[in-house]
Amino acid sequence: MADRRTGGGGAVSARPVRLGVRSVAALALVSVIGVFALGWPLLADGASGVAGRAQDVPWLFAVLLPLLVAVVVATIADRGMDAKAVAMLGVLAAVGAALRPLGAGTAGLEPMFFLMVLSGRVLGPGFGFVLGAVTIFASALLTGGVGPWMPFQMLMMGWFTMGAGLLPGPDRLRGRGETALLAAYGAVASFAYGTGMNLQGWVVMEPTGSGVSFHPGDPLTENLVRFAAYCAATSLGWDTGRAVLTVVLTVTIGSTVLKALRRATRRANFEAQVTIEGAPTASKGPEPVR
Repeated sequence: MADRRTGGGGAVSARPVRLGVRSVAALALVSVIGVFALGWPLLADGASGVAGRAQDVPWLFAVLLPLLVAVVVATIADRGMDAKAVAMLGVLAAVGAALRPLGAGTAGLEPMFFLMVLSGRVLGPGFGFVLGAVTIFASALLTGGVGPWMPFQMLMMGWFTMGAGLLPGPDRLRGRGETALLAAYGAVASFAYGTGMNLQGWVVMEPTGSGVSFHPGDPLTENLVRFAAYCAATSLGWDTGRAVLTVVLTVTIGSTVLKALRRATRRANFEAQVTIEGAPTASKGPEPVR
């Protein structure tokens, strides 16, 4: 009996979830709605009725949560997610949820982001998006952080983890080059995550004379200047701490964690195809009596 796992070009594949047509369609739909939910107030005309409803955005787009769940279901149903993949998802999500509170209130030091980068790299974009969204959901339940912001956090973390799985050279780049690539991605993506969440919270602020609040209907350039000032004044330190910790952990222990994750995926033997070599052919029945 032989156990064969082959991917493109005969390379061994250990990724537990592959993006099929339905998964890509569902993910694209959620991503488009997510981008619109985050950015539409900046583009709304001042004379339009929607510009005056910016404070309702978190509630109007709370529909993102069931859509995210639909992505998870579509991803699992499209190509199949066996018990081993579900078990790995549960373990990594639990570890990530447990790591998140460790940095709460401490200058944005969140070790969870380091784990998400490496997990997405090893397990691929499909598994990465599911893992990021599920981890945020689990950590929100653990810390009592459930609110209208949670769907945006799930979406941003899903993108964050999926992006690591889309980085080039997963089958060729190893060693220091891979570590440097992941560290650079973790730093940039940490700031991108913070910027996206800032945009979600910034548009619900009541307009003030501080020069950093959102003014519905104002020219895009003016609101972008205010948004940059808002990010610098409120979250730049947090985003910097998150990025620095992600880089430090990736450079110091990243290679060890990558080896452990890859060893676990090999032993889990995802998508194994069991064949029987040398099996006797079926009998055609007894020879007729002549």
